[in-house]
Amino acid sequence: MTRWVLAGLALAIAGPAIAQDAPADPPQRVRNATVYGDEQCPKPEGDDEIVVCARLNENERYRIPKRFRDPPSQRSADASWAQRADFAMEAARATRPNSCSVIGTGGQTGCTQAMLRQWFAERRQQQSAGSGVP
Repeated sequence: MTRWVLAGLALAIAGPAIAQDAPADPPQRVRNATVYGDEQCPKPEGDDEIVVCARLNENERYRIPKRFRDPPSQRSADASWAQRADFAMEAARATRPNSCSVIGTGGQTGCTQAMLRQWFAERRQQQSAGSGVP
């Protein structure tokens, strides 16, 4: 019990000191800028602005961003058009009617079709595993 009283007393004494250290008005605007090579970071337009700069090499100025530089995976490039179309149809199936999902209009319908698709896929897999093809 005395521990809680002492902790409360310490906070009561230190509370005003902590409040005095905090700035009265934090900056209202933070601007992010990317600078290249030896460029200078832009100056804040006022006292209520902070400018944060990221510096990149000059040879990165007109390049495609890194997240877009990698080519698509070879697996999708080697797939036939029919396989890619089936993949796209399956990805969009959740938003369409008869999808047996909570997404989209009429999503609650189609659970029987989904169950049959799964059953046929499992059956094809079992038949291909039983055919002796490695």
